[in-house]
Amino acid sequence: MKKVILFTSLLLIGIVLSACGDGGKEKVTIGISGTDTAVWDYVAEKAAEEDIEIEIVSFNDYVQPNTALADGEIDLNSFQTVAYFDEFIQERNLDLVPIATTNLAPMGIYSDSLTDVNDIPDGGTIALPNDVSNQGRALMLLEDAGLITLVEDYNGLDSIENAIVDNPNDYQFEEVAPAQIPRALGDVDLGVINNGIAKDANLHPINDSIYREDDTATDYVNIIAANSEDAENETYNRVAELYQEEDTAEFIEEEYAGALIPTVLELNDIGW
Repeated sequence: MKKVILFTSLLLIGIVLSACGDGGKEKVTIGISGTDTAVWDYVAEKAAEEDIEIEIVSFNDYVQPNTALADGEIDLNSFQTVAYFDEFIQERNLDLVPIATTNLAPMGIYSDSLTDVNDIPDGGTIALPNDVSNQGRALMLLEDAGLITLVEDYNGLDSIENAIVDNPNDYQFEEVAPAQIPRALGDVDLGVINNGIAKDANLHPINDSIYREDDTATDYVNIIAANSEDAENETYNRVAELYQEEDTAEFIEEEYAGALIPTVLELNDIGW
């Protein structure tokens, strides 16, 4: 009888130890857009030390990471500005929320033929992203560069025709899918390109752009998003904390040399 009790006890201990081992790891799938996983690879190494396994799922557009999150195919995503996120979830009626900010990825103006934005000829052509929020961001960057003037209190959502009140040099605008703008540079004078897309096209956001956003463009800080029912999930929020730690910021600064700017803001600072 004692042998049976001893065997049963050892079996129970084995089950407990197994649960605390590999079986005790929590897996978190995170959707991104593009192929650059350097920062998340760094965060994943830290998370593994706390028995959190991070799996990165790469998408090739700006739509699927949100729809996959809403459908429960992934746990979190990390690829978009809060401006794009707000517009997207309102348009699609998705119950998603931001749980943390990550970094600012400066949008830039690029050219195959010019080295200064002011060298664009009268009537020159500028390629803009064809999605609403990124197009609004691009127009504000063109205004900042002194090429156009936008309506007062521009909300970033108006069409090109309604947004621009002064275009003295009669620049022409081509609306292009964001991922296609690098390929279009040979056919236009200027192209406004998102940071991640530029890097995927082997364009360095600092060295190759001829004008770019600076670190005051906090309206376009990137976020980690979750389903609203998971907003308080301890594991997901721990992953966000690991991203926001100082050593991660140091890694970003060293790895990207200014092409990404670590940005930690409270959610109410971005309108949530």
